[in-house]
Amino acid sequence: MLYLIGLGLGDATDITVKGLRALRNCSRVYLEAYTSMLTVGKEALEEYYGKELILADRDLVEQEADEILKDANETDVAFLVVGDPFGATTHSDLVLRAVHAGISYQVIHNASIMNAIGCCGLQLYNFGETVSVVFWTDTWRPESFYDKICKNRSAGLHTLCLLDLKVKEQSVENMMRGKKIYEPPRFMSVSQAADQLVQIVERRREQGEELGVTEDTVCVGVARLGADDQKICTATLAQLVSCDLGAPLHSLIVPGKLHPLEVDMLRLHAQPDALRYLAMVDSS
Repeated sequence: MLYLIGLGLGDATDITVKGLRALRNCSRVYLEAYTSMLTVGKEALEEYYGKELILADRDLVEQEADEILKDANETDVAFLVVGDPFGATTHSDLVLRAVHAGISYQVIHNASIMNAIGCCGLQLYNFGETVSVVFWTDTWRPESFYDKICKNRSAGLHTLCLLDLKVKEQSVENMMRGKKIYEPPRFMSVSQAADQLVQIVERRREQGEELGVTEDTVCVGVARLGADDQKICTATLAQLVSCDLGAPLHSLIVPGKLHPLEVDMLRLHAQPDALRYLAMVDSS
């Protein structure tokens, strides 16, 4: 049996009882280590779970999945995913590979950013398409995420922005030379994501475009959701550029049309400028 087990969002103790029982009976346990991260490291997980973990990077999962599935029709193998197992499409590919190989599988779900984001006060059924905000480079500055945010807002829907993380990534130079040298891990902050959005706003304003998001748009930044030290900040996009929410992981939410209950919830973590905007929404 192949078990795909969600670990939740906080630390080692967020695993479900069902998930913990399953992995303790497995002969091999893989920890997916590139789509997200917990607030604790591999060693803390191994101590709590009582099992040795094999780190599964992108290359192993996407190019050498047969290694994970090896003998899984004869013994139990676990694949651990931060959040929920189906938070990333690559895990669906692993399931399909298992099915094609005649291997049974079981999914043990857990909390993910996709549902836990409701703690910021915005109602889940009012969210539109989720977008990814990637790190810009000198030669690559995509803006499609801005257009998707504006499309959601035009329909009155909120947008969850998942921020880029780079784990075990190679520079273009090392990749071209075939050198297995990896860059230090990087995790996009709310501040960096807000700065990229503001740059898009400024450029499109100069081009005379009608803006669906501006520097004054009230947004929500969250950090380390599910952890004991999680942070939530409701502020204008411009304010979030200089907002330090601390260690990763971060996410950004751009609200659409607000329900009165959502307004009241957003006030709990609002900066002064955001409070003034929320007061206007509440009285309209």
